[in-house]
Amino acid sequence: MSTLLSHLGRPALWVSFAACFLFLTISDAEAQQQGEGQIAGVSIDAEGVLRHQVYPDPTGMLTRERMAAARATLPPEVARASKLRKISLTRLEKAIIANGGVPTDEMKYLAGLLRVRYVFFYPETKDIVIAGPAEGWRFDLAGRAVGLTSGRPVILLEHLVVALRAFPPGGEPTELITCSIDPTPEGLANAQQFLKTLGRFIPAGTEAAVAQYMAENLRTAVGLQKVTIRGVPADTHFAHILVEADYRMKMIGIGLEPPPVRMVTFIDKASPSTVSRELLVRWWFVPDYQCVRRSEDGLAIELVGSGVKLVGEDELVSMEGDRQATGRANPASQAFTTSFTKMYPAIAERSPVFAQLRNLIDLCVAAAYIQKEDFYGKAEWKMEFFGDESKFAVRTYPAPKAAPTAVNALVKRSQVMTPFGGGVEIEAQKALLPENLLADPKGEVNKVREEIRAQLSTDHWWWD
Repeated sequence: MSTLLSHLGRPALWVSFAACFLFLTISDAEAQQQGEGQIAGVSIDAEGVLRHQVYPDPTGMLTRERMAAARATLPPEVARASKLRKISLTRLEKAIIANGGVPTDEMKYLAGLLRVRYVFFYPETKDIVIAGPAEGWRFDLAGRAVGLTSGRPVILLEHLVVALRAFPPGGEPTELITCSIDPTPEGLANAQQFLKTLGRFIPAGTEAAVAQYMAENLRTAVGLQKVTIRGVPADTHFAHILVEADYRMKMIGIGLEPPPVRMVTFIDKASPSTVSRELLVRWWFVPDYQCVRRSEDGLAIELVGSGVKLVGEDELVSMEGDRQATGRANPASQAFTTSFTKMYPAIAERSPVFAQLRNLIDLCVAAAYIQKEDFYGKAEWKMEFFGDESKFAVRTYPAPKAAPTAVNALVKRSQVMTPFGGGVEIEAQKALLPENLLADPKGEVNKVREEIRAQLSTDHWWWD
């Protein structure tokens, strides 16, 4: 597939090409600057094109000012940290309706809920309750609502509503929620044609220039990549998080965003001996489906574990841009996906979008369980407000449609490599299959449920 470049008689170096599903353009300078004192994120313009964003705060002064402002304005009862804050979904909907259909900030940010750890149903009061750790919130430089002290992202009411609509009362469950950013066949064919013009060997001492030349031309050849969202509306914040998490993971893998923790990346392990120029490397997130511990009577579940896995697979790309799955992953890809999965809890602590992704998966599993056990019917809750877009709008964002290809080129072990960068796949119902459900032999989940029973006399929609 390649021709020889003239190397003027000097020692030659091997040129390899590794392709990964990719994403947003970010310059080498931006990649080097990200780290302490930086908040990374993405924006999506009116045309649906993704852009990478970096928000500097080198001294931390802006963050401290936002923390002080939040402490001064939040009610003390919601600002304080709670190990287990409880929210009745049925009461929450009624409270918003009673407020003229307009949620307060306390409602928008679910009283500072940081993660759904439990789902309970109480037949005697017809309450469907979710519970988990919580604290007051502030806004980081990227505009995310995060815990005052922990910095962990707060679950938004609109995220909860999207998940509930995916598993609605009296409706069909959403089988699969997916996000992917894919190069077009034409783009891949253009890339292969460009690579065909390159020699298999290059002159020693020209590696940096060749790497830059390859990166620039591959970026142009592949062009814009297509963003596809299925299972949830693309014009929701929920979908934006899926896209950002996918993109940011790929950027970390190919070396265009520094890892938030010490870990193995694809770039660390990739070599021309294991990654060919015909190879497209796919990485995508899936839930850790053994994440549900169920009480014996089925009235309570606990969501356990990190909740997320990163998996991968190689595909072969033809000169025409067609792709064919191989059913396996190269060693560098395996090392990256294994490390990312192992370090996911630590990564989520340092990079909020990955904690948000985990929260979305938790919400989908919780909503799937509520539907499967027909808590809707047992609670006589038709979700007529949350389930109606005309009454409670969540589809208020530009839908992601395209992303410029990002390419990284580097010299490694005297070899020039040009990797460039799947998606997210959530099958929430799989977590509820008998083989994946975890037993509760000591009755601990039901014990927590019973402890909360005495608190149901409160007339508020949330309590500690």
